[in-house]
Amino acid sequence: MSPESKKLFNIIILGVSFMFIFTAFQTCGNIAQTVITNLNNTDFHGSGYTSMSIIYGVFSASNLISPSVVAIVGPQLSMVASGVFYSLYIAVFIQPTTWAFYTASVLIGIAAAVLWTAQGNCLTVNSNENTIGRNSGVFWALLQSSLFFGNLYIYFAWQGKTRISESDRRTVFIALTVISLVGTVLFFLIRKQEDTKAPGEEDSANEIPGDSSIIDYINFHYYVFTEKSIKLSFTKEILLLSVTTAYTGLELTFFSGVYGTCIGAVNRFGSEEKSLIGLSGIFIGVGEILGGGIFGLLSKNNRFGRNPIVMLGIVVHFIAFYLIFFNMPNDAPIAPMEGTDHVAFMTPSKEVAILCSFLLGLGDSCFNTQLLSILGFLYSEDSAPAFAIFKFVQSICAAVAYFYSNYFLLQWQLLIMVIVGFFGTITFFAVEWEAAAALAARGSDYSSI
Repeated sequence: MSPESKKLFNIIILGVSFMFIFTAFQTCGNIAQTVITNLNNTDFHGSGYTSMSIIYGVFSASNLISPSVVAIVGPQLSMVASGVFYSLYIAVFIQPTTWAFYTASVLIGIAAAVLWTAQGNCLTVNSNENTIGRNSGVFWALLQSSLFFGNLYIYFAWQGKTRISESDRRTVFIALTVISLVGTVLFFLIRKQEDTKAPGEEDSANEIPGDSSIIDYINFHYYVFTEKSIKLSFTKEILLLSVTTAYTGLELTFFSGVYGTCIGAVNRFGSEEKSLIGLSGIFIGVGEILGGGIFGLLSKNNRFGRNPIVMLGIVVHFIAFYLIFFNMPNDAPIAPMEGTDHVAFMTPSKEVAILCSFLLGLGDSCFNTQLLSILGFLYSEDSAPAFAIFKFVQSICAAVAYFYSNYFLLQWQLLIMVIVGFFGTITFFAVEWEAAAALAARGSDYSSI
């Protein structure tokens, strides 16, 4: 096998491994609150929203140490260990206890930071400037396809069920745990490369002098991923883009956890209310993959820049929020085990609910593809700190959103997203206009970005 074929093989294995792990984890996140509200065990007092809030909060903080962990342990073993913790978190739902549930939430938050840092390392090592776009696209497509398989299983497994029994829960989570473990084992198939360049760093930045200790190496990574990030975070461009990034964290929480819970709580959907959670996840995935594919292709020949795509994203999301406001009862996010019989401004429609799922996924892909694009363009020489800030802000806002989802009615959650989304779009426009002006001053073609 040639070196290039070996690298492509590694990228495919990386994508397939993530597909298995996140088929399990994203499905788990989508149904967690619904499952918890259906528990018979009165000794269990956990909340799916609180768990996800802990995960994203710990994930943000753990980004400070994850580069050092990956540097010492290596990307392959880092991903294997992280995959084990993902599997343990999912396994907790087989027989949940409050202490194990929240302990696993903390551990998976740490594991997530290590997993994604190692993924960036593996992607970079197995790519060059000519193949990074292709490899990123292959990985993205395989990762996002995880939204199909787990949710498709939920759709058929929970067909006709208005309540999730202990037997239903155990069957689903045993299957998801096995799927996650399969993805973890597949990491062992990744073949090592001689080059161990870390993501976003120059070759010289990764050379470890023969006499240097591990402590010196950790200190170096601490400087790259913290001190440089702190300095960068106070620049005008990053401050403006942080508002847009904050919005992606809020809407990530909504479509990946809250909206599925809302659908599963609406009693007027009848015997399909629980299986519709799976169908909703599938259509979110359709929107994500369609948007990512189209806007990835458009980025090659887009003479108008990124703003029209971001504008499309906010318009699509506002339409989705408007329809959800009219279609879903206000108390759906925090409904009890019995669900809710309340009605919003129209009789709840399954077709409208699933259409909104598609729109949520499509809008999310608009924002995320363009944010990644503009960060890569503005900080091509210093990408690691910029992307560290992006992940930090997004994760913190996701954690905050999951926390208030325990208490806020649907209308207030939608209002928060509308306000932050509006200002996030404006701040993105401002940064994009500056980038265009800088290119024009250098005599470059705007369509080249």
